Amino acid sequence: MSEVSYYSEEGLKKLKGELEFLEQVERPRVTNEIAEARDKGDLSENAEYHAAKEEQSLLEFKIAKLKNVVANARVLDESQLDTSKILIHSKVKLKNIANGMEFNYQLVADSETDIRNGKLSVNSPIGKGLLGYKKGEVAEIQAPNGVMKFEIIEISR
Repeated sequence: MSEVSYYSEEGLKKLKGELEFLEQVERPRVTNEIAEARDKGDLSENAEYHAAKEEQSLLEFKIAKLKNVVANARVLDESQLDTSKILIHSKVKLKNIANGMEFNYQLVADSETDIRNGKLSVNSPIGKGLLGYKKGEVAEIQAPNGVMKFEIIEISR
């Protein structure tokens, strides 16, 4: 059984768009490649045919996985969320206690993660470690490189 994941409307729309692209564009392209390779003769020694069949297998796996994610996706009503503590879709301003650097992140579902744009997975070590903390508190988070301490400066939606 799959886990329910929470997305913004934009994030879910992006997932559905990717699924539609894979089903409507990529699947027919791969099917045509298989047909073209099959027309070239002996399948037992046809590397193009085997490569296209492998690509089809990987594509179908990706489509099935994405369908499962979309089926278990829920759009989060952010107006119902508590803004006093860090939850999924919270925008947080953090201060690293060790070096004084400040960071801005938004906690998002795994498939919406984009570190360059400040979108941090809620399932990452830092994301998990921040959940439930309030403004002014110091979160001690066990990260792969040791314990990190972050002061929560600001929480918003």
